[in-house]
Amino acid sequence: MINAATVSADNPIAALRAQFPGTSHSTYVDVAARGLISYPVREAIDGFLDQRMYEGADKAWMFAQVEATRSAYAALIGAEADEIALTKNVSEGINAIATALPWAEGDNVVICETLEHPANVFPWHNLARQRGISLKHVEADTGRIPLERVLDAIDDRTRVVTVSSVSFSPGFRFPIDLLGDYCRARGVLLVVDAAQSIGVLDTNVKAMRVDALATSTQKGLLSLYGGGFLYIRRELAETLSPVYLSRPGVRVASGHEASMGDIASFAFAEAARRFDVGNHNFLAAIAVGRAIEMLQSIGMKNVEAHACGLARRLAEGLAEVGLPVFGGPSDPERSHIVSVGRALSDEHDMTGDEDMVALHGSLAESGVRFTIRRGMLRFSLHVYNNTDDVDRVISLARQWNGGGRTAARA
Repeated sequence: MINAATVSADNPIAALRAQFPGTSHSTYVDVAARGLISYPVREAIDGFLDQRMYEGADKAWMFAQVEATRSAYAALIGAEADEIALTKNVSEGINAIATALPWAEGDNVVICETLEHPANVFPWHNLARQRGISLKHVEADTGRIPLERVLDAIDDRTRVVTVSSVSFSPGFRFPIDLLGDYCRARGVLLVVDAAQSIGVLDTNVKAMRVDALATSTQKGLLSLYGGGFLYIRRELAETLSPVYLSRPGVRVASGHEASMGDIASFAFAEAARRFDVGNHNFLAAIAVGRAIEMLQSIGMKNVEAHACGLARRLAEGLAEVGLPVFGGPSDPERSHIVSVGRALSDEHDMTGDEDMVALHGSLAESGVRFTIRRGMLRFSLHVYNNTDDVDRVISLARQWNGGGRTAARA
């Protein structure tokens, strides 16, 4: 459990920062790559490993922990527990739903490839090769996916529209709810890559009318690599046959986890549970369960307001320094991510902009942790950040800029 003494009623977010020791080692503004883990998460990990090391582990207890985590995650996104499958990452989640759909040759998928992470690109290209579907590419506009272009691309053969809730670079939100309404009314499925939003932005999959949503646990959910979740709307999930099937995906009345019942007449497990495959990553599930508990203690609306408020302060401060904040200092579509650079590029983790290379080196030398994505310097905030972090980045950028070299070259 979270130490109640460290999460005060007066300012629970400020108090929670002390649970993340990484905040004292660097100015960490890089949750879009991976989040920091906390003392409670580390304690959960250590407790599990101690049990495995000394006792071999109680498997019934491990399954119970998985179910607790499944329910907690479902509550976090406004879903039901049976609508959640445990995966190991976004890629696995996207592949699971994509390969289970009943495709017909000539069906199409609408996607904006230039702003999607490869995790939400290659699964669809693989299906195009294997099943004869086509991909309808929507062109981006200044780092955004224009909603109207997505809507215009949908036709009577569109089976799926897939989009990220927040682009990994430059980090703008997409109006999922508006797209969800449009797609649901036309029988088109909406599949969302939520790697950059879940755990930071308040999310309700029912209100957004999302059909499937995949995420991983190492970013906003403040936990480990090798864990993820796939939400599939119950009504949809009940029509699907997963490509991979094992005992957890089968409905058996009772008995040991390996009991099979009447194999000849097996039935799939309820809703998205049919997509569970084999033993879970129990360690990752237990760790993220503890992290979700911490987020719920704050409330996701409060987490989002905090992180996005810090991002707005950072964007405004860097713009005042003279840096090219992508989208401007007060872009209404900005999330908890702030990208700095003049233009997006095809380079994933590098940039050809000499000024940005120099600024990156200067900030990194001063202990600021952030990344380069698609030619941009990318800063990203979460619940453990505070105004001191933001103001330090702004101050260091001002010192580096000195005579306004970036503004002069812009």
